[in-house]
Amino acid sequence: MSSEIIFFFVLAFVAVASGFLMVTRTNPVNSALFLILNFFALAGLYLTLHAQFVAVIQILVYAGAIMVLVLFVIMLLNLQDEAPMKEHVRAPQIVGIVLAVCSLALILQAILWTGNPSIDSMLSQSPYASEIGTVQYIGTELFTTYVFPVELVSVLLLAAMIGAVVLAKKRFP
Repeated sequence: MSSEIIFFFVLAFVAVASGFLMVTRTNPVNSALFLILNFFALAGLYLTLHAQFVAVIQILVYAGAIMVLVLFVIMLLNLQDEAPMKEHVRAPQIVGIVLAVCSLALILQAILWTGNPSIDSMLSQSPYASEIGTVQYIGTELFTTYVFPVELVSVLLLAAMIGAVVLAKKRFP
């Protein structure tokens, strides 16, 4: 096994373990820290898949901006009034457990699939797959092929920001 595959499996284990620990922690700050670890592990997985741009965006957007917002909301909560909550198993929880088991079965099926396991056969189907995740390729595609949708989304986001400012503005007499 090459070092890239070993690195991929180590990052995959860290991502799964941190995701499990994030869900099982009762302290929301600890959960948020495990979520940040999960974001960094996912960024590392993107790097092993040669998607450099997506990895950088994963760090900047999710681990940076989104986690600042999540931690800000956690700090605004009043955590001193927490009473231990004891819940009984209800129908939605049973449905969630069944869906989780079905998802795990599908993941195991995908991992253990032996239809055509050769990476070389996948590269022969798409020889430019390693170049698709680069910043140059994404920039070229966004500003040549998809220039109109990009500009449309930018106008839509600008209108949403202006609307949020107008709605959040305090009204002074």
